[in-house]
Amino acid sequence: MTEQLAPGVFRIPTTRRDNAFLVEEDDGYTLVDVGWAGAPGVILATLAELGRRPSDIKRIVITHAHPDHVQGASELRELTGAPVLAHPAEHSWLAAGRVPPAGRSGGLGRLLDRLPKLHWKPFRADGPLTDASLVAPGSGLRVVHTPGHSPGHVVLVHEPSRTLLTGDAVFHRGELALGPAALAADPHLRTGSLARLPRDLAAVGFAHGAPLTGQGADTFGEWLNLLP
Repeated sequence: MTEQLAPGVFRIPTTRRDNAFLVEEDDGYTLVDVGWAGAPGVILATLAELGRRPSDIKRIVITHAHPDHVQGASELRELTGAPVLAHPAEHSWLAAGRVPPAGRSGGLGRLLDRLPKLHWKPFRADGPLTDASLVAPGSGLRVVHTPGHSPGHVVLVHEPSRTLLTGDAVFHRGELALGPAALAADPHLRTGSLARLPRDLAAVGFAHGAPLTGQGADTFGEWLNLLP
């Protein structure tokens, strides 16, 4: 069920465990992450509920090139005509259609990535996301490069509503956590990346887990401050 986290920011549960986000912009919507292969249908159904058309998605922003974020991206680009944007460090992964062995720090992660179920249709990104820049001219979404989970992982800050979209930089499955180190490219970089995030937030949306708003968003800032 679609949930509005803040003015102009909507959470779309694409599965019971995964979320994508629609952000209202002056020219339409920016979609943050897509999801598994079945996610495009869920996302387009959400647009219909909002009284909008597929072409109202003007850009697709990928926080990082893992299958549960990008498997449906190629299809959704065809259905909407929207360009797919990702940090340059993720572009070769998107074009390869899988996470390379060097993209996981643990053997379990490398073993899982050999499964065809965790691959996607290879495609080329249409443009880069640059640290500290807006995702597009006039957009309310600012990019924060947060390497660790993957080399080109990014977090998005919706500046008009003070909403943070964490991708997989932080998980919230019952409690706030960094996620399994074995599935990260370089887990030692994660806490340093999170130190760059703003603390004055009204809402936090996670790719995996329930969002935090109000006092919950304050708790998120406190948790960040406790990281080593």
